[in-house]
Amino acid sequence: MWNPRTGLLTIGGLVACAAAVAGCAATSDPSTASAAHRSTDLPVGNDPVELAAAEFTTTIDNPYWPMEPGTRWTYREVEGGDELKVVVVVTSATREIANGITARVVRDTVFRGDEIIEDTFDWYAQDAAGAIWYLGEETAEFENGKVTSRAGSFEAGVDGALPGIAVPGDPEAGMQYRQEYLAGEAEDNGEVFSTHAMADTPLGHYTDVLLTWDTISLEPDVAELKFYAPGVGPVLALGVAGGPGAREELIAIDTVPAGTGTQPLGQPG
Repeated sequence: MWNPRTGLLTIGGLVACAAAVAGCAATSDPSTASAAHRSTDLPVGNDPVELAAAEFTTTIDNPYWPMEPGTRWTYREVEGGDELKVVVVVTSATREIANGITARVVRDTVFRGDEIIEDTFDWYAQDAAGAIWYLGEETAEFENGKVTSRAGSFEAGVDGALPGIAVPGDPEAGMQYRQEYLAGEAEDNGEVFSTHAMADTPLGHYTDVLLTWDTISLEPDVAELKFYAPGVGPVLALGVAGGPGAREELIAIDTVPAGTGTQPLGQPG
C-alpha cells in the first residue's frame, strides 16, 4: 500500500490496487489516450512516428534499464507450477533496423531445465531524451531442439511494424505508450504507475522503483506489473490478470565475456 511517510508503494498494496483497476486498465484502448498523456510525445496505438537515426545510440544508459554490453540478468519464472529460467544478455552486437536506426542486440533465452524452449534477439536503441525504444525481435520457439514457431518476430519499418517504447526517458505517473505494434500480431502497451514503488527479490530489497502496468490490446483481459530498479533494470514482473499469476524475479546479475549471446538462436553459448 501507499506509505504517506516514505512516499513508497509496496507490492501488497499494488496487487490490491491492480485487482481494483483491472477491469478498466486491462481493457483500455491506448489509441484513445487523453491529451495529457499525448503531451509526453510517446506514441500510443498505431500512431505514426518519424525517427531520425542520428538521434539514436546503442549506448543505453537509462537509469531504469542500463544496458552495458556483457551484462547478464538471470530470472526465475513460476507460472501454474511450472518453473522456468530466463537469461537476458546485452550482447556486443548491433543491428541496423529497416527504419535506419542502429540497435543494440539483447539475447533473451528461456529454459525449462536444461532445454531451450524459446530464444530471442531483441533490438533496442536510446533516443536523445533517454527513452529506450524497442525496434523489433527475431524469435523462435523450440521443442526437442527443433524450431516449432517463429511467430512474434517483427522489425520496425517492415510490413507496417512500428517501433515502441521499452522505458520512457523521464517517466511520470500516468504516461501511456505503446511497446510494440504490428497490427493483429503484436499490440503491447505500457503505462507508468509510479516511480516510488518497492520490490523484493532473492537479490534484495529495491526502492524508488519504476512500476509499469503492461497490457495487450489483442488480449484485453491480460495485465502485468513490471518493476525496474534504478541502476539494475527489470527486477520483478507479476501477472495480475488473465492468467494463473506468473511471477518472474531476478535471481542473479553478472557480466559475461564479449561475444556471449551472439550465436544463432537455439545456441546461446
